[in-house]
Amino acid sequence: MPPLIENLSAAFTGAFDQLSARPAELAAAAIALAVVLVPLSWRMTRTVVTIAHEGGHALVAVLVGRGLTGIRLHADTSGVTHSTGAGRGPGVVLMFLAGYVAPPLLGLGGAALVATGNTRALLWVALALLVATLIQIRNAFGALAVLVTGGVLGLAAVWAPPDVRAGFAAALCWFLLFGGVRAVRELQRSRRRTRRHGRRGSSDADQLAGLTGIPGGMWAALFWFVGTAATVTAAWVLLF
Repeated sequence: MPPLIENLSAAFTGAFDQLSARPAELAAAAIALAVVLVPLSWRMTRTVVTIAHEGGHALVAVLVGRGLTGIRLHADTSGVTHSTGAGRGPGVVLMFLAGYVAPPLLGLGGAALVATGNTRALLWVALALLVATLIQIRNAFGALAVLVTGGVLGLAAVWAPPDVRAGFAAALCWFLLFGGVRAVRELQRSRRRTRRHGRRGSSDADQLAGLTGIPGGMWAALFWFVGTAATVTAAWVLLF
């Protein structure tokens, strides 16, 4: 057998053996992917991605010195974060940039905790972030969505057996990763529909285009790249 083919065969065999040793992580990935791909389950759970999205806006707004005045989450799974401060400048750019990259980056960070066995720490950190978000919520649906999400995480953190808690934490990470990528695809499709009807978009990518002069499509591509890179990296961390 030629050395190249022999090396490739050994590499594939090693990868297969590695994956075979991670059935729980693979099952969690399969469940999360199914939830994201099936339209009904995606509509029911997409608000979790929106919470992470708006939380990213809010966190960066505070970090760059803007005044955070509230977050609203809507039943159609959209959301908006209100802040005060200068209408232009690097801080505003960073704030708009943070939304679509927040879910996959949170998923990647969570994957690192899951891979090191710190699943309970992951869930408590997620609960702390939800409490911080709840303080800034300014509408009833948003408060309900955050409370329900926090309740599920709290049950998993306190009552779930270790194996179930680990599987749930891994599935949550995969969901944020896959869901973050799907949200970017929805953004790209929405922008195409808006342009076909001759209307001006108001998405994060369009806001960034107005602030920087860089086309919105390039910002959407950047969101997609970050989400994809985070997903690939998290897969390596969790599976290999």
